[in-house]
Amino acid sequence: MAKIDLDSLGIEELASLRDQATEKLYEKVAARQAELEAELLRLSQYARPVKKAPVAPVAKVKKSDEVGAEKESAAKAA
Repeated sequence: MAKIDLDSLGIEELASLRDQATEKLYEKVAARQAELEAELLRLSQYARPVKKAPVAPVAKVKKSDEVGAEKESAAKAA
């Protein structure tokens, strides 16, 4: 690849170069993503069904605990 003297380029030329580089990066990322998705699909045939981990139950707050917390915060504010 030829070296480019960026200092000698004007703003329009630099903007165009940036746009070209961005477009090329998008193309390469899309191509790599397609490769990875194809490989994932190929590998998925060997996968075993995975059991989901049990979800821990959410602790419920009792009404009496809520009232006590409100009283404590009101006492601290006073």
